[in-house]
Amino acid sequence: MSLDLQIRPYTPEDKSRLLSIWRAASEIGHPFFSNDQLNEQQKVVGEVYLPQAETFVAEHDDAPVGFIGMLGHFIGGLFVAPEAHGQGIGRALVTYVLERNRALELDVYALNETAIGFYRRLGFVEVERRSTDDNNQPFEVIRLRIDTE
Repeated sequence: MSLDLQIRPYTPEDKSRLLSIWRAASEIGHPFFSNDQLNEQQKVVGEVYLPQAETFVAEHDDAPVGFIGMLGHFIGGLFVAPEAHGQGIGRALVTYVLERNRALELDVYALNETAIGFYRRLGFVEVERRSTDDNNQPFEVIRLRIDTE
């Protein structure tokens, strides 16, 4: 089932709700992180990524239900409120940014099989793997890419 969505640019007023979405989705998608690690990442998302990335917010009934953060053609993060999973929000956000870019890339944790399956269904393919994440933690990361050319 697909929701009636509006996608719009991030505003600072979105920060609190988007951090709540980020936290709830991260606890599901990244259960291998400790609470302390999630707390630290949440701080970075709020202080660095939301203000510095080109972030788009998906709204349903005037309330944010998901967001995607872009760093050029790189998806820095895609998060959907868990209660809205499976309703086409993630697909709509990826489609929205793909229409504005010829190609997209992203990194996903190898342990996040749900996300990997989601991106593969959209047509992303693996282009690289590395044994540690950006924080040099021993979590394998997969680089995925989609090209519309």
